[in-house]
Amino acid sequence: MTDLLVIGDVNPDVVVSGVPADLAFGQAERLVDGIDLLVGGSASITAHGAARLAADVSLVGVVGADPLGGWLCEQLSSAGVDVSRVRVDDAAPTGASVVLDRGGDRAILTRLGAIGSLSAGDLEDLPDLPARHVHVASYFLLPPAAREALPSQLARWRTAGATCSVDTNYDPAGRWDVGGLLTSVDLCLPNETEAAALDWTGYAGERVTKRGAAGADWEGGGDRVRVAAPTADDYVDSTGAGDSFDAAYLVARLEGRTPAEALTWAVAAGTLSTRGRGGTAGQPTRAELVELAARLEPRAG
Repeated sequence: MTDLLVIGDVNPDVVVSGVPADLAFGQAERLVDGIDLLVGGSASITAHGAARLAADVSLVGVVGADPLGGWLCEQLSSAGVDVSRVRVDDAAPTGASVVLDRGGDRAILTRLGAIGSLSAGDLEDLPDLPARHVHVASYFLLPPAAREALPSQLARWRTAGATCSVDTNYDPAGRWDVGGLLTSVDLCLPNETEAAALDWTGYAGERVTKRGAAGADWEGGGDRVRVAAPTADDYVDSTGAGDSFDAAYLVARLEGRTPAEALTWAVAAGTLSTRGRGGTAGQPTRAELVELAARLEPRAG
């Protein structure tokens, strides 16, 4: 059986590095350090990271019938991700994000394109038990029909024996309305901004909060564990670090590791991922991850 099924945004990132802090319009031309076409989208980066850690992972999403969609699926497939459930939409272009990175901070401009074509039918077509674990990424980028269908579909998969998680990512609309989503998952993996914005009323699952350079913490059943992040000596870019974090945490739990052990894996993966440009270039091998995670110490409280 598939270990992990990831649902969400399948799109490339165009990462522009060395963006001036005083970027101006008016047809002014400025030079930057680099412009790279890379695997992007929270779902794609998470799936890629899990495959790099030897998980059997499948991806559900939509791309357009264009060179960007074909290139992206080739990149993911060559990394070991099963893209057979990535649908091609002839009527919409592949979604894409432009990441403006000025060192330590970034802005993201996204064209939804085919990301917004994921339908309730795409979810309904999945079997009752599509994987041991189902992870939903970039909830707020999904179209309303898919968002509305998710709670009932998550309930179907959980009833069949799957565990389920979500990383909502940022809400571009600023409403932060997730309906009944949180009561339909076992695990939520927000960053600090997202954790503060979401309504946790009625949520009884595990929560893993990413705190950037400060590390992360896990909460569940009244207990709390924290792991401090090591110094990122080879820092290049933090794009997708949270998605690499998610991948490592989910793989660790699927392998039966405790939340504390999984948190060390996740913090190690997020830190190591910043060694490369974009979301996947710096993702660690299993050996690299295990070596760094062994040096991290979980603390209660």
